[in-house]
Amino acid sequence: MAKHGKRYRQIAGLIDNNRTYEPEEAVEAIGKIASTKFDETVEVHLRTGADVRHSDQQVRGVTVLPHGLGKTQRVLVFASGEAAEGARQAGADYVGEDDLIEKIEGGWLEFEVGLAVPEIMAKIGKLGKILGRRGLMPNPRTGTLVQAKDLPRIIDEVKKGRLEYRTDRTAIIHCPVGKASFSKSQIMDNLTALIDAIMHSKPEGVKGTFIRKAYLTTTMGPSVELELGSLLALKVI
Repeated sequence: MAKHGKRYRQIAGLIDNNRTYEPEEAVEAIGKIASTKFDETVEVHLRTGADVRHSDQQVRGVTVLPHGLGKTQRVLVFASGEAAEGARQAGADYVGEDDLIEKIEGGWLEFEVGLAVPEIMAKIGKLGKILGRRGLMPNPRTGTLVQAKDLPRIIDEVKKGRLEYRTDRTAIIHCPVGKASFSKSQIMDNLTALIDAIMHSKPEGVKGTFIRKAYLTTTMGPSVELELGSLLALKVI
């Protein structure tokens, strides 16, 4: 097991691992321990009770974080004609079809969100193996397969902080909720939006406890275990 450095050991000593933290208390705690020279990402990790071997227990969805992620999302749109022009006007970073397909097949993946209009799906189906495992493949379940008239709205949401969440193969959801430089209220607003969305997307197939453990952490810092009752009570008003 890798040993942690002096800085990590010092800040880890500020966290009491024998107790759980109320969400606001946890946000305040990680704000004190984020001490690197770059603006660390604040992340939440949720261990669910879903059995992801069953398709009816996959947890997946999208929400818009009210204060964004602290970085600009590069948006790629597979579209042509009027839809493509609308996407460009709405601020998409890359728009096209055959040209983008060729670039991606050649190994180019310089974007964070992929959108497509339904008419193009037959063409980009072959990119599934490349984009699918990276979460970049347009998909109706995540709202990234978009009608042309809705492209401007979706692109705007992505730029403002649209976030996809999903369980991984170990039934854990990993999501960013902001930057260490964000205020306490900004991180709490983002965390509330995410938790509210996840709780509303609980699959009917999941029996028993849905969220079993929850932790808040920063990119280079120790984790803080969250008190589940108060965390899961967070609601968007």
